[in-house]
Amino acid sequence: MSRLRFLFALAFLPLACQPQTDSDVTVIESSLLPRVQIEGVEVTAATIEERMAHFNVPGVSVAVYRNGELAWAKGYGYADVESETPVTTTTLFQAASISKPIAAMAALDMAEDGLVDIDENINMYLTSWALSENAVTEEEKVTIRRLLNHTAGTTVWGFPGYKRDAEIPDAVGVVSGQGNTDSIYVYKTPGESWQYSGGGTTVMQIALSDVAGMPFEQIMEERVISPLQMGASTYEQPLPENLHDLAATAYSFDGSPVEGKWHVYPEQAAAGLWTTPTDIGKYAVDIQNTLAGQSGVLELETVEEMLTPGLESQGLGPAIIEDGTLFSHGGSNEGFRCYFLASKDGEFVVAIMTNSANGGELYGEILQAIFAHYEWPGFEPTLKPTIDLSEEDMAAFTGSYNVDQVGLISIVVRDGNLYVDAGGPVDEAFLLLAEDESTLFDPEDGQTFTFSANGAGEFVSFEVEGLTGRRVQN
Repeated sequence: MSRLRFLFALAFLPLACQPQTDSDVTVIESSLLPRVQIEGVEVTAATIEERMAHFNVPGVSVAVYRNGELAWAKGYGYADVESETPVTTTTLFQAASISKPIAAMAALDMAEDGLVDIDENINMYLTSWALSENAVTEEEKVTIRRLLNHTAGTTVWGFPGYKRDAEIPDAVGVVSGQGNTDSIYVYKTPGESWQYSGGGTTVMQIALSDVAGMPFEQIMEERVISPLQMGASTYEQPLPENLHDLAATAYSFDGSPVEGKWHVYPEQAAAGLWTTPTDIGKYAVDIQNTLAGQSGVLELETVEEMLTPGLESQGLGPAIIEDGTLFSHGGSNEGFRCYFLASKDGEFVVAIMTNSANGGELYGEILQAIFAHYEWPGFEPTLKPTIDLSEEDMAAFTGSYNVDQVGLISIVVRDGNLYVDAGGPVDEAFLLLAEDESTLFDPEDGQTFTFSANGAGEFVSFEVEGLTGRRVQN
């Protein structure tokens, strides 16, 4: 389960606009539509600020590149609500997991220089710590390639970060289990299957630093950030004090600021990049230029290998989508949500960053509006059919369910409708509609609950986003 919606609004002042706008931007700003639409129900286009208020997102920053050049970049709303600091194109956001594909560029650059072999046992390069060998690593080894494409079989999918006044471990402390996550180990045969692992990315971070003999942020500065002139970006953690005034405050689902304004991520390669959408675009444009035959950070052969989809369409860093024509990655840190998408042919790059845990649905709508305006294929809204349920039909779904990695939730009937309730206040529950007799979905984001029945025809479990919810009480 990806979220729990908090349905109350913040008061927003007018958007903080940049002086350079054109008709394209003006049209896009007023053309947002829901990503999920109900068949037969007419929808009305909304403005970015209206949807920011709807989703309770204080600030958004957008950059669009076309044919290798920055077409436009603009900030909306607040970097900090209390001080009414506006988002501008220079506001820094945490890139979260977008840190991974950009870190991958440095790893592959080191491989081109002969400092590492991406198909060698990672323990060949680890000197400050070692990844424990066990029965599943006897025949197949953890390698940089497998860490980049998430087939290494390593544990710990993501990281919560640390409060700024907490005792913060270094990367070795993180992978050793001395922080707020478990230690990193290999739990299944490397190369056999896909499992997203920020823990594995952190192992790679340590290996690269051990080989280079320098802090990871320095590797990134020398190999990626400086060559690409990503002057607003840094992997330094904690964020240097001289950059604090540029940093967006992170906001939780309920609209409250994250304690201390943001979390610290010693897992730099996995989640530690501070940047702007414009700088993310520079990374993607460099890849596009290399594919077009121009000189870039990496050689053409390396970039082609990077963008070759493996299991779950994962490349060596970026995800590869739309039949291999696009590369992308999203990010989700405490109070930040972001996404970038780029075409391999160089036609476009779009990068969107928000300072809210609710930002994912908003950036999806902005991306959809951009694609529709420029008539780029893909990202059309999803049309969902619905059916009416009787009181008896609704009662068959209700009850408590224990959901993997989430915990106990309830499906309840309120005011003649079904809701998912995680046990908080009434306004924290979110609506479910029926697609058919055994499928419910969230009309806000399309999240689908597919129910399974026992021999007596009673619903006993559901699947949602790869997770299983098992009924524990009727």
